[in-house]
Amino acid sequence: MTTNTQASTGPVWDWAAGHGPVTGAMSATTGCLAVATTGAATGMPPGWVLAIGTAGAIGHTISSLRDRLSARTIGMRAASWLIGAGWTTWAITSGPLTWATIGSLATIGVGMGAAARSTLLYEEARELEAIAANERQVARELSAERRAIAAEWVDRVQRVCGLTLRILAVEMWPTGTGFTIDAELPPGGTTYDRIAQHSAQLSADARLPHGCTAIASQGIHQGRVLIDVTTVNVLVEERTYPTDYGPLSIYTGIPWGYRTNAEEIRAYLREQCALVVGPTGSGKTNMVHTILAGFARAEDMLTWVIDLNAGSAGLPWVRPALAGDGEGMRPGVDWLASTPEEAVLMLDAAVRIAKHRKMAYQDLMTKANTDLLPISAQIPQIMIVIDEGAEILAATDRPSKALAAKILEVIRIARAMGIRTVLTALGATGAVLGNLMIRREAKVRVALTGGETEGMDLGKQFPGSRGLKVDQAPYKGAGFMGTPESPAALFKSWRILPNQIRDIVAATSDRHPKLDATSSKAAGPDYARRWDHARTAWMHDDTPQSRSTETGTAAQGLNLSALREQRPAESDADALARKFREQIDAQFATAPDPGTPPASSGLNLSALRKQSEQDSPAQRAALAALLAAGPDGTGASAIARALADEYGTTRQTVVGWLKTWTEDGTAVRVGEGTKARYVHRDHTPEPPPGE
Repeated sequence: MTTNTQASTGPVWDWAAGHGPVTGAMSATTGCLAVATTGAATGMPPGWVLAIGTAGAIGHTISSLRDRLSARTIGMRAASWLIGAGWTTWAITSGPLTWATIGSLATIGVGMGAAARSTLLYEEARELEAIAANERQVARELSAERRAIAAEWVDRVQRVCGLTLRILAVEMWPTGTGFTIDAELPPGGTTYDRIAQHSAQLSADARLPHGCTAIASQGIHQGRVLIDVTTVNVLVEERTYPTDYGPLSIYTGIPWGYRTNAEEIRAYLREQCALVVGPTGSGKTNMVHTILAGFARAEDMLTWVIDLNAGSAGLPWVRPALAGDGEGMRPGVDWLASTPEEAVLMLDAAVRIAKHRKMAYQDLMTKANTDLLPISAQIPQIMIVIDEGAEILAATDRPSKALAAKILEVIRIARAMGIRTVLTALGATGAVLGNLMIRREAKVRVALTGGETEGMDLGKQFPGSRGLKVDQAPYKGAGFMGTPESPAALFKSWRILPNQIRDIVAATSDRHPKLDATSSKAAGPDYARRWDHARTAWMHDDTPQSRSTETGTAAQGLNLSALREQRPAESDADALARKFREQIDAQFATAPDPGTPPASSGLNLSALRKQSEQDSPAQRAALAALLAAGPDGTGASAIARALADEYGTTRQTVVGWLKTWTEDGTAVRVGEGTKARYVHRDHTPEPPPGE
C-alpha cells in the first residue's frame, strides 16, 4: 500500500509532451556532451559536427519561415544549432571532460534556456496582438455598418415621426433576417407609441420587402424604445412542422409558429386561455392541428376537443388509434365531442373536475405554498379546444346558448385548477370579441389573416397595438400573434401534413398522462365511457372496415356491387325505436301506416318516423321511451336508467330534452316536484295549452 501511495503522489512525467525552455536547453546540452564524448573516444572527424549543425540551422530556419515566426525566434533557433555544433567540435578536439569545456557548456545551456523563454513570450504576445488586431478590424467593420444603420434610422424617424432619437445600440439578428435598434426617446414625455403608430410609413420609407416591417415596442424603461426591423421575408415560404417530436410541458410553453426573425414563438397556457381567429382559407384548421400537435407532445396535458362540424378537427388525431395502426396506440386527444349532447357531457365533467380539485387538493397546494394547482404528469392540465367556439358564444339559438353558458363557466371557475380553453373563430368582429370573459381570459391571441380584410378588426383583437395591417400578412397561415410575454407582431404557423399527424400520434402515444384518480372520479361515467362504441360509432362510419362489415364483403379492392344492393343501415337508436313500435303495435294495434293520416284517437307513432335528423340517437331513443310509457307517462330518471347502458345518458341531459319537448308541445308535464311525470302528446286527450 505504501509503494502504491508513493507512486501515485510522486512526479508524473509526460514523455509525449514537447520541450519547454528549460527541458529544451537540458536536452540540447546533454546531447552535445554525449556527441562530444563519443566523438573524442572514437576519433570522429570534427567537421562532421559542424556540417550537422549547419544543416540543422538551415532546416529550422525554413520551418520557422513556413510557420511565420518572428526574426528573433528564427535567429535564436539557428544560433542554438551553430553554437551547439561549435562547442561540440571544440570539445572533440580538446577533450570534453575538462572543467573549461563542461563549464562553457553549462553557460551555453543557461543562455539557450533564457533565449528560448524570451522568444516564446514574444511569440505569444505577437499571436495575441494578431488576434486582437483581427477582432478590432471586424469590430471596426461591424461598427461602421451599425453606425450607418443608426444614422439612417435617426434621419428616418425624424423625417417620418418628427422625433429625434439617440440610438444606443444596433443588434443584428443571428438568423440574418433583420436587426433591432435600441434607442432613447427625446425628453418631454414622448412614448414609444409615437413611433409604433407609424410602422407602415417607416417600412415604406425604408423600402422594406413585402412582408417585412418596422415594429416599435417598449424598451427597458419607458424612456427607451426597441425598433425591430425585418429585412428578409420569411413568411412567404412554407415550412413544415419540425420533425423533432420531443417532450414538452405546460411550463416550457407550446410552440405555435415562428416570428419574422425565424425564431419560435410559444404559448404559455398554465393560466391563460387562447383565441385563434381566421377566416375560411386562412389556414385556421392547419393552425388547430399545430396546436393539437404541441398538446400531444406535452407530458402534463390532456386534450379535449369540441368540434360540432362532424368532429373534423379531432378525427385525424383519433383515427390512427381506432384503425389499429400500432399495438396499444392511444388517441392523440383524450376526448372528442362532435355533437352538442356530447359537448355538454364534456363541459359538465370539466366543471365537476374543477370543483372537486379545489377541495381534494387543498393539502397539496398548501404544501406547495401556492393557490394554483401544481400541474404535473400525475395531475395533468386539461386543455379544451373548441373549434369555432367563439361563434357558439355569440349564437342566439337555445342549444348554443346553453352550450355557451357551460363554456363560460369552465373559463370562469377552472383557471387555478388547471383547465383552460382554446377557442377559434372565423372573424375578429365585435360579436365574437364582445364577451368580456373572453377578452379578459384569452390573453394568447392569434389572427390568421391570409390577406382577408372583411371581419378582421385587428384593433379589437389586439387593443393597444399600433401599426398592424392585414396586408402585411397576405400568405396562408400567416398573421399576428400576441401573448402576455410577447406583444402582437407578425408570425406564421407551420404546415402540418396528415402523415405527420399519424407520426406524432405514434411518437407520443406512451407520453400522454392519465387523468388523476381524483379528477376521474369527479368526471364520472361520462368520462369513463367516452370511448364506448355507442358514443364513437360515428367515427367509424366512413372507414373501409365498417363498410365491409356491414355489407358482408371482404375488405380488399373495390366492390361496386355493394352499392346496388346496399340498403340504409339501421342505427342502434332506430333499432330501439323499431322494437318499441313493434311492441306497442302488437299490444294496441294502433300504429297507422306512415302514409295514412293519423286517427283522432289511439297511438300515433308517425312522430317517431318523422323525427328530425338533427336529433341524436340517444335523443330519439329517449323520445321512443316516452311514447312507450303510454298515458301514465314517465320521469327523467326512468328514461335515463333505460338509456344509461346503451348511451351513457345522464338524468340532467334527459331533463333538458323533456324541458324542450314540453316547450314545443311534444310532451306534457303532469304534476309538480318529485311526482312530476311527462306524457307524450299522442297520449293526451287534448293538445297541450298554448298549442
